Amino acid sequence: MTGKEYSYVYVDGIYLRRNWGDEYENVTILVALAVNQDGFREVIGAAEGMKEDKSSWVNFFRWLCERGFSGVKFIVGDKCLGMLEAVGEVFSEARYQRCTVYFYRNVFSVVPRSKGKLVAKMLKAIHAQESKKAAREKAAAIVAELQGMKLKETARKVSESIDETLTYYDFPSEHWMKICTNNTIERLNREIWRRTRVVGTFPDGSSALMLVCAWLRYVAGTQWGN
Repeated sequence: MTGKEYSYVYVDGIYLRRNWGDEYENVTILVALAVNQDGFREVIGAAEGMKEDKSSWVNFFRWLCERGFSGVKFIVGDKCLGMLEAVGEVFSEARYQRCTVYFYRNVFSVVPRSKGKLVAKMLKAIHAQESKKAAREKAAAIVAELQGMKLKETARKVSESIDETLTYYDFPSEHWMKICTNNTIERLNREIWRRTRVVGTFPDGSSALMLVCAWLRYVAGTQWGN
């Protein structure tokens, strides 16, 4: 990775279980993937973090920078406050994109089941617009519609958070489908979960990290990078 620049970066934390002094607790593996200047995906780093707090993310990002990580313009991930604060501190010029899938899940948490399909169509209509301006206008109309449906908490969540899901509109339109969500890293995480499930609990964070890294190295050597 030394000396390479990566415009688009995907980050996430993977929670695994470990047995520490006869007590079970979570161990977090922080993972970063990126798209290089040639348009190929690369696994650029994985490290153990005590939890997804600001300190863990800052240390992780600084470690990447020490290895030659640069050129970051755009970071996509879940709305983890620790990660957001770390991005602002280490990559002050990078833009943040909240994964639209995570955003939908958060909104659905306050939507009655009977209204789920309707609200899903409304949210997707926002991100189907041809420009950020049009998306914002559509969002405002949908917020008003949700309020009219007496879904005030749903309307509040959309109103407060929609703008952080629209950052991708400021980048080339041919990239929008690939950078509006964190699906790239989520698929890897699901595979990691499937392979670590047979282990059950790890004796320490290092053993968990070793298994995760072994799988990431395998994936990086396949057609996945294309």
